[in-house]
Amino acid sequence: MSAVQAPLEKKPVKFSNLLLGAGLNMFEVTTLGQPLEVVKTTMAANRQHGMAGAISTIWSRGGIFGFYQGLIPWAWIEASTKGAVLLFVASEAEYYAKSFGASNFVGGITGGMVGGLAQAYATMGFCTCMKTVEITKHKVAAQGIKPPGTMETFMAIYRAEGIRGINKGVKAVAVRQVTNWGSRFGLSRVAETQIRKFTGKEGGEKLSVVEKITASALGGGLSAWNQPIEVVRVEMQSKTVDPNRPKNMGVGSAFRYIYSQNGIKGLYRGVTPRIGLGVWQTVCMVALGDIAKDAVEKLTGEAVTAKH
Repeated sequence: MSAVQAPLEKKPVKFSNLLLGAGLNMFEVTTLGQPLEVVKTTMAANRQHGMAGAISTIWSRGGIFGFYQGLIPWAWIEASTKGAVLLFVASEAEYYAKSFGASNFVGGITGGMVGGLAQAYATMGFCTCMKTVEITKHKVAAQGIKPPGTMETFMAIYRAEGIRGINKGVKAVAVRQVTNWGSRFGLSRVAETQIRKFTGKEGGEKLSVVEKITASALGGGLSAWNQPIEVVRVEMQSKTVDPNRPKNMGVGSAFRYIYSQNGIKGLYRGVTPRIGLGVWQTVCMVALGDIAKDAVEKLTGEAVTAKH
């Protein structure tokens, strides 16, 4: 039986969708998101420490506030803008992929990967760089010198190294985002298919909140296979002082340096909090998505069409 081919339409990017994405991202990062990010980055930058050592180091930098280093303004700028970049670019990329004959699945992956690439270069590059600088510059304080403030640090890097300096590690961020979105989308779809088989919902019936969270969390958690590129990104952006560290570090030289110092284990440092971060992001998007969607629709008077 042949189905009638629906005409190809470009998904509109609505203000309500952007507001929903920004709101959920801001909630996620301000609650558990930034503490998990700080633990992950501290472990990746100080690869001799395990989880307990990283938590102890962070606590020594200011108690509970140590876990929120880099939140304001960098994590907030990233959280409030990356969703908009992704929606705009992914919508265009998916449309053009489908216009060349791609299936919904391939179009979705293409949209996510191109959107992830745009996220890295538009907003996430300098935000992740400045967050990492904030989290790793405590070594200056340990030497008895008062560390400079956030904007002072930003301007000092900009004056010394220009745009390249504040975007250090952007290539690694781009690789992480592209592989993240591609694998997350694909693995979540595989997990959803298995859940549908297991629960007898293969006819397209609506999944429960728990089933949705399970599928997305599996996709997000398994996407942490690319943790080495995340450790490379942190090393490139870190303010760690080491005479053995290569000057003008690129992705390849950072990878070789980490492997020579800490082996394969070093390349996977911080993978546990990263999996936790992926699960928390999923819980926020799926469990709180409907509540946030209702609130945004009342506020804007627009129907939200974004999937969460």
